[in-house]
Amino acid sequence: MAKNFAAIAFTDAVKAMQEKLGSRSSYARMERDTSIDGLTENEIDFIAQRDSFYMASIGENNFPYIQHRGGPKGFLKVLDAKRIGLIDFRGNMQYISVGNITANNNIALIMVDYPAKARLKILAKAEIVELKDDPPLYDLLALEDYKFKPERIMIFNIEAYDWNCQQHITPRYTLEEIREVFMRQQDHITKLEAEIKEVKLKLRAT
Repeated sequence: MAKNFAAIAFTDAVKAMQEKLGSRSSYARMERDTSIDGLTENEIDFIAQRDSFYMASIGENNFPYIQHRGGPKGFLKVLDAKRIGLIDFRGNMQYISVGNITANNNIALIMVDYPAKARLKILAKAEIVELKDDPPLYDLLALEDYKFKPERIMIFNIEAYDWNCQQHITPRYTLEEIREVFMRQQDHITKLEAEIKEVKLKLRAT
C-alpha cells in the first residue's frame, strides 16, 4: 500500500478548506508521518465481525452512489493484508454499483460497529470476477447455511484506510446481540431460582 489515507483523501480543495478552518497543521503531520502497509490484526478482526457495510462508487455522470451491503456475519472476507472480497448476491437487479465499477473502479467503504462506536473507512480499487473464471476463489468466499443467488465476485484491493473518531455514532444493537444479553440474564435468573428452591427445601426439612 505504501500510502496513507490522507495522501488520497486530502485533495488540494480539502487542504484549502482545512487551512481556512484551522485544522490543516495537525492533518499535515498526519499526512506526513502516517504510513500503514496493509491491514493489521485489529482491522482483520473488525472486518470479520461485520454483517454489513456501506459502499460508495462513482457514476459516469460524476454522481456518487452509496449502497448498503449486508449478509451473515463474516460475509466480507479478508483474503490477505491488502485484499478483501465477497460474493455478490442477487438483489434488486439495478446493478448501479457494478455498472459504476466497470467505468471507474475507485470505491470507498465504511464499516461501523455501532455498539462499540467504531468506524473503519477504506479506499480501494474494485475488481469484478465472474464466477466461472475463478472457482477456487468462489469456494474461498462461499458461505454456509445462507440462502442466496450468487452473481459474481467482488474483490477490493485496498489503497488506504483510516479509523474515524467515534463522535456522533449512536449505539445500536442487533436482535442477536440483544438476545445474547437477555439469555445471560435469563440463565442467571434460572440459577437464582434453583438456589432459592434448594434453600426452601432445606428450611422445610428442618
